[in-house]
Amino acid sequence: MSQDTKVKTTESSPPAPSKTRKSLPVLDPSGDYYYWWLNTMVFPVMYNLIILVCRACFPDLQHGYLVAWLVLDYTSDLLYLLDIVVRFHTGFLEQGILVVDKGRISSRYVHTWSFLLDLASLMPTDVVYVRLGPHTPTLRLNRFLRAPRLFEAFDRTETRTAYPNAFRIAKLMLYIFVVIHWNSCLYFALSRYLGFGRDTWVYPDPAQPGFERLRRQYLYSFYFSTLILTTVGDTPPPAREEEYFFMVGDFLLAVMGFATIMGSMSSVIYNMNTADAAFYPDHALVKKYMKLQHVNHKLERRVIDWYQHLQINKKITNEVAILQHLPERLRAEVAVSVHLTILSQVQIFQNCEPSLLEELVLKLQPQTYSPGEYVCHKGDIGREMYIIREGQLAVVADDGITQYAVLGAGLYFGEISIINIKGNMSGNRRTANIKSIGYSDLFCLSKEDLQEVLSEYPQAQTVMEGKGREILLKMNKLDVNAEAAEIALQEATESRLRGLDQQLDDLQTKFARLLAELESSALKIAYRVERLEWQTREWPMPEDLAEADDEGEPGEGTSKDEEGRATQEGPPGPE
Repeated sequence: MSQDTKVKTTESSPPAPSKTRKSLPVLDPSGDYYYWWLNTMVFPVMYNLIILVCRACFPDLQHGYLVAWLVLDYTSDLLYLLDIVVRFHTGFLEQGILVVDKGRISSRYVHTWSFLLDLASLMPTDVVYVRLGPHTPTLRLNRFLRAPRLFEAFDRTETRTAYPNAFRIAKLMLYIFVVIHWNSCLYFALSRYLGFGRDTWVYPDPAQPGFERLRRQYLYSFYFSTLILTTVGDTPPPAREEEYFFMVGDFLLAVMGFATIMGSMSSVIYNMNTADAAFYPDHALVKKYMKLQHVNHKLERRVIDWYQHLQINKKITNEVAILQHLPERLRAEVAVSVHLTILSQVQIFQNCEPSLLEELVLKLQPQTYSPGEYVCHKGDIGREMYIIREGQLAVVADDGITQYAVLGAGLYFGEISIINIKGNMSGNRRTANIKSIGYSDLFCLSKEDLQEVLSEYPQAQTVMEGKGREILLKMNKLDVNAEAAEIALQEATESRLRGLDQQLDDLQTKFARLLAELESSALKIAYRVERLEWQTREWPMPEDLAEADDEGEPGEGTSKDEEGRATQEGPPGPE
């Protein structure tokens, strides 16, 4: 009974809730979380690169703040350990897809040099403190092996920042500071090894007033190293072999550093010039051309002012060239985010398909007009329409002074001239003079670009023509009779085209039949020729007949030949 009771109790008891273990998420190496973690790792790496060598060479610094150094040391070690954990949870791309399988991530990380360097940088060399004491920071020099994370963080920041050239200069200055800092620490350590105050080259004797202070020791060493590495001179000459070796090494380092600095600065300047050339047109060539062609001073001044306006106000006139290296879809998204709002304000483009507007956005060409410059004249052939992005335009009379209206930002004109609307009384001619009052930024959409896009959207073309017709009716510039005549002419032309197409189809059918008959006749002739060839193969050849004559008797052969010839020729006809 007790066993049955136990079984029933076990069966009736509810199942224990399963405990789900939450694991750390996998980081995207191009995501924000990974980027900010890299920036966090900059601090422990820079701490070890700058403070550790300084503590090893300046004993007063090490002895005076021992507790603070121990706290900072093991805090950086903790961050190093967390960094390894992050590396085990950082995915990688395989065929363009992020791998989130932690087993594959761990296997890939373990088989890389980065894993070995990370382990070596965390080797517990501090246990030697038990024997040598805590005032030997050189035991932690293996922490320098984590420097690749610093370079990776700098590379990511350079690609993300909006001022990459300024960041490159700041990074270069940091590298210069670290090199001079290390050199100053080594100089002080060498002076301590050779003996303070033994000659004029080493650090003065700390027993002298003022030279015993830690700040003075570091600043003097830093100043001395700066003089050597910048090859300024004005340094005491070396007196011993160790000093000569140190100076020679510093001079070689200075030469390499000078070349690196010059190359980096040249690269930064070149990148800045390249960026300016990509954003703004080169005015030097235009100025030289105007000088060679002796353009009048007033016009030359207008051209120079136009270029200055572009430079000062950061106006971009070649967006297509700047975005040409982006994928087509990404380029379209950038253009849509910048210009779609302006394009959707045009009446004939309202309620159009979004894909059509995206195609049109890529065709917009920014243009900048100077004060007093005409955008179009009355009577000109309209090949493009304009959308005002910024500035004011005036509709003026033929004298160029009388103003009829002022067009502001968000307005547009010339949209009717790029759509072939039947019955348009003005045709494709401009109906007004439009002049820029100040500097005006416009978007231009050409007729060819619009027709190229509308060829793939016939329904949108019909809708736009209907809206353009409504606008012309309101302006009383639509000739209904001419429109009907054009429609009738177009229908007649289409009917004739359909008839020609039908006739062409009939001719093609007849031609196909003739070709088939010709092929059949050729096949029959070839068959007959082949039969004749087989029949002629059975006929005796002349050589065979001659051999038969030589072998047989003359009388008999002659009689047989005559009989055969008579048989072939048949009976003679009447004379």
